[in-house]
Amino acid sequence: MKIDAVERVALQPVVALDHVQVRLSGRTILDDVSLTINEGEFVAILGPNGAGKSTLLKLLLGLIKPSAGSITILGQPPRRGNSGIGYAPQHRVLEAELALRARDVVGFGLDGHRWGPGWPSRRRNSLIEQALEEVGALHFANAPVGQLSGGEQQRLLIAQALLTNPRLLLLDEPLANLDLTREKEIVALVDSICRSRQVSALLVSHDVNPLLQSIDRVLYLANGKSTIGTPDEVINSETLTRLYNSPVEVVHALGRMFVVGVEN
Repeated sequence: MKIDAVERVALQPVVALDHVQVRLSGRTILDDVSLTINEGEFVAILGPNGAGKSTLLKLLLGLIKPSAGSITILGQPPRRGNSGIGYAPQHRVLEAELALRARDVVGFGLDGHRWGPGWPSRRRNSLIEQALEEVGALHFANAPVGQLSGGEQQRLLIAQALLTNPRLLLLDEPLANLDLTREKEIVALVDSICRSRQVSALLVSHDVNPLLQSIDRVLYLANGKSTIGTPDEVINSETLTRLYNSPVEVVHALGRMFVVGVEN
């Protein structure tokens, strides 16, 4: 753990949700969710499909508003385009024929949604170089992005998210479709960024096992409800049975956690 319980008490929350509810198309996605995320924390967001993991990220990004309750991000209400937040969306494998270079993709973090490499400038290029170096991607900066592996492309999305020097990173399933080795590399990278920058990170995942040695806490969402705590506090049969309102068994084997009785 990077931050012990005593240190956390003294830190100002980066994220605070107070009795938040989200209803979409007549369905309650999140109900009475209250939590705080502190500076420098690395938190995994877990839960089955449809539990509200991506919805939570949209709330923090200011893309949707809660039906009830309140949210503060870095001491302010959520808003679109908050430079204090770095966001890496769900990764989609890019076509092999795509001619854009790796550095061009990273540059979109400065250029917004404008297609193309943007206006050249010494300052812009310096920021991109620094971000590429921080995520270990400088050696393939000029490679066509469509020819890079999934893990390499994921590094570019994280570099893109770092360009505005954020205090909060939101990472939507960065481990999806990666092999075990690449999963560990990405987790280690995010952990290193949290420590070196003292930035908070919320990482959405379907599997806690690659994260166990690095995360501070787990936020588990199910049935519109939430619970947050250390992995041992949250991922156990008693807690998950209560959260799902249905029998759940957590099995420890081969150094991994297996949640039995839950459909993703």
